[in-house]
Amino acid sequence: MKTWKTIDKPIFFIGGGVCLLFILWTVAAPKMVESLFSAILAAFSDKLGWFYLLTVAGFILFLLFLALGRYGSVRLGKDDERPQYSTFSWFFMLFAAGMGIGLVFWSAAEPLSHFISPALTEPRTTEAASAAMEASFTHWGIHPWAIYGIFGLPLAYYQFRKDRPALLSSCVEPLIGEKGARGAIGKTVDILAVVATVFGVATSLGLGTMQINSGLHYVFGIPYSNPIMFGIITVATALFITSSSIGIDRGMKRLSDLNMVLMALLLLFVFFAGATLFVADFFIDTMGKYFSSLIATSFWTDPFRESDGWLSGWTVFYWAWWMSWGPFVGGFIARISKGRTIREFVLGTMLCPMFLCCVFMAIMGGNAIWFNLHGVTAIADALSENISYTLFALLAQFPLTAVTSLVAIVLLTVFFITSADASTFVCASMTAGGSQNPPKRLKVFWGIFEGFVAALLLYIGGLTAVQSVSIAIALPLLILCLFIAAALLKALKAENPDKI
Repeated sequence: MKTWKTIDKPIFFIGGGVCLLFILWTVAAPKMVESLFSAILAAFSDKLGWFYLLTVAGFILFLLFLALGRYGSVRLGKDDERPQYSTFSWFFMLFAAGMGIGLVFWSAAEPLSHFISPALTEPRTTEAASAAMEASFTHWGIHPWAIYGIFGLPLAYYQFRKDRPALLSSCVEPLIGEKGARGAIGKTVDILAVVATVFGVATSLGLGTMQINSGLHYVFGIPYSNPIMFGIITVATALFITSSSIGIDRGMKRLSDLNMVLMALLLLFVFFAGATLFVADFFIDTMGKYFSSLIATSFWTDPFRESDGWLSGWTVFYWAWWMSWGPFVGGFIARISKGRTIREFVLGTMLCPMFLCCVFMAIMGGNAIWFNLHGVTAIADALSENISYTLFALLAQFPLTAVTSLVAIVLLTVFFITSADASTFVCASMTAGGSQNPPKRLKVFWGIFEGFVAALLLYIGGLTAVQSVSIAIALPLLILCLFIAAALLKALKAENPDKI
């Protein structure tokens, strides 16, 4: 009964009901749903790609304005509060929630894909290699973390400094008033956040399961099949529900610390066992090009359509994908950022994870490209056969393949758990009135629900359909973020009238 009383009934039932009805529709007609929402997504990407690019670039400028200006010293909490977590633990947790499994999945596959099928250069050339790594840095660099920040910063500000519920509706309260935030408009905003979180996470859980199974199959010969994937989801769901139930300090924090150690060991091994000098040179060279062309790439809309759909298929798709993850990653980052200043929050979330993502891409992707330039085609062959095999095909080029592949599988599994843990916490919080400590039973419910949805989608082959839906939801979220940014600026001006 205590759990029942804490539940926000409209958000819980309407948000969960929308998800359930859509899943049933997908079960009944997966091809129809996939075709419909793929067409919607394609229309958004083609006709509104400029809007995605302009808005996300604006998020970067807005956050830097807050961090480097007079509002940078404003604390996300009371003036005398200090950070709840150490800088390293904070960084490990936000990275594990925000990138983790996706970065491992794409670390070798994306740079190699751009190298083989570049936007504007000749394929499989040194020019293509340079452009491939720069594109990968763009997609995994500052931009996604700015998207997370545009959700996370206002959520942290309102819940810790203004004592408002940890809900997206709280972030637009300065514009629509408390009555509007607690009324139909606010409920609609929070329901949208729940739906985006469930669909985005279910898709990622499905993709993560496929890659874990791919690694087991590619390296150890374990069958790539639905029963194995169901087993993986079942075990992982039980683990992330346990992690979520025991709390952030004992669950998410310890898992994030463990995974950063594993990731560091894997990266160091591949770096020193592979083309060390080439990767070091490649990384430094590409970082220079990335920063020097950051403004140009942020606003490149391909007006003459020279890339043959590359921009909409990659960059615009990524901006929409990160946006669909924004409510839950931003919500979790906000939860662990109590006591930090706006400057610490913005610079910490935008620069530190960006650097680590680029290092990961340079080591894994750089070695994959180096092998291809030197006549080793096995990694590219694996990419064309099944993109999930790419990382393991790369590790097969080094000694101790079984050991490194097992480490990669564990890394994927723990990142799977930490991402799902974060989403479970945020879903429970949003459906419990924005509570910072939602009931365990509610977290268990959302954990089981997300695991069930992912397993069902894998079984019926509806993963792509739901992925298209989650990304289509990005457009209303993108528009919502413009209002969130305006509301935050208004609140900061009202609190600090002497600061301009």
